[in-house]
Formats: sequence, structure tokens, C-alpha cells
Amino acid sequence: MGMNAIGAGKTAVITGGAAGIGLAAAQLFARNGMNVVLVDVREQLFQAAEALLRADGAPNVMTRQIDVSDLAAVKTLEAEVVDLFGGVDVLMCNAGTQPGSDIFDNSKTWEQVLSVNLGGVVNFCQTIVPGMMSRGQDGLVINTGSKQGITTPPGDPAYNVSKAGVKVFTEALQHHLRESRSKVTAHLLVPGFVFTDLTRHGRTEKPESAWTPEQTADFMMESLRNDDFYIICPDNDVSRAADEKRMAWAMGDIIENRPPLSRWHKDWAGSFDEFSKRN
Repeated sequence: MGMNAIGAGKTAVITGGAAGIGLAAAQLFARNGMNVVLVDVREQLFQAAEALLRADGAPNVMTRQIDVSDLAAVKTLEAEVVDLFGGVDVLMCNAGTQPGSDIFDNSKTWEQVLSVNLGGVVNFCQTIVPGMMSRGQDGLVINTGSKQGITTPPGDPAYNVSKAGVKVFTEALQHHLRESRSKVTAHLLVPGFVFTDLTRHGRTEKPESAWTPEQTADFMMESLRNDDFYIICPDNDVSRAADEKRMAWAMGDIIENRPPLSRWHKDWAGSFDEFSKRN
């Protein structure tokens, strides 16, 4: 049902869309003849991104420099898109930031990460999805989460909390859409290791273990064809089977009353290694 939202003359809005996974997805939408609305704070990337999308066949490309945490700006954008294109068929909330964090960091890092990674998803979904539902047409909402929001490894708690929030919010959104019998469906995109500006860290060459944004977007589209809600992407280092073991162990901490994050606990590391090697 959701894939019917992708097609000629329809409109996609992508946050964090000027580069990386967002741009790779936008190119796939453009190749299907869709109007594309790119939302990003990196205005300097818009010219090149727009040229790519027009070359890929997008009949119309709109670019807007917007901080996704600015609700007033999001509402203005929604009104503009409805006025120009009649409404939104695909909403992809992909904007994110990962400056690094500490559990007791009080330098506004937590505020920044939560307002962009989680607040941006909430702002766009609460502003745009009701209009998508009221049209009575097939629609797609794709929110970009993270494996760090599921297995919550130590080292960057603000990012983990934000992406865990995206997971829970998107699950609740899809439940609401299903119970409302809406023709709009929501999906959680969970990338593996993807070589983007967020993960570049000064590197100019893609690590062998990483996927490209294009591989991730292709996997996303195939998963959408299968009507998957959880789009758990592998990469060149971690397989689906390994991801499943890590996720199962994380849930086992609760069920078996183990210490939190026991996978990284000195008394449980050996047990996890044994668990991960089982068939």
C-alpha cells in the first residue's frame, strides 16, 4: 500500500536531504518522477543536490534551509508545500546530529541532540502527517532511527536517547495509523554503518566495513516493497544475524534481570560472546 505513494507527480519531503542517506533517497524518488522538497541546514549543499535531482528526473525541486527543531518554520513549510503541490505523499524525517556526549554534559549538547534528532521528527510528523491522512491517499512516513537507539551502547548517551525516542515515537505513530485505518503507513529506517558526513570523522575514503548512502537507500526501497516496518540495514561488517543477536541480548537484560548494558560488563562479556556464537 505504502509504495503507491511513490510515483510520477507525487511529492516527497526529506529532512537532512542535501547529502548522505537523505539525498540518496531523494534521488530514488526523483527517478520515479516525484517532486522533491529538500530540508537541510547546510544551504551550501543545495545547488549541487538540486542539480542531481533534476538530472534524475524530478519535475520540481524545492530547497529550504530550516532547523527542524523550529516548529514555526516547519508549519510555514507545510503550508507552502500544500499550496504548491497539493500535499505531501512521502515524508522522510532523516535530519540528525551526533556531536558526541557525556552523561553529565551540561553544555547544551543534550538539548541540541534531542531537539534535532527527536524533536525534529515529532515536529514534522505532527505538522505534516494529519494532512497526509486527511487526503485519503496512500502515503509513506519514513523516520531514520539508529541501532544505537535499540542496543544503546555506552559512549554517546544523548544520541542513544534521541534515537530510542525516534523508535518509540514511530512505533506509536504506525499503531495510530493502523488503528485509524489510514492509507498512510510509518516505517523505521535503521541504517548500519554508512559513510556520510555524520560518520566521516575526517576520513576521505569509505571504510570497507561501511555501506554507501546509495546502498542504504536501495535497501530501504526493497524493504518498503515488502511492507517492513523495521528496516534494519546490514553493512559490510555486521550481518542481519549479528544484529539480531545483539538486539536479543539487549532485551534479555530486562527479561533476565542482568545489569544494564551487560554486553559491555566485565562479568557478562564472556556470556555474550558465547551467546553470539550460537546458531
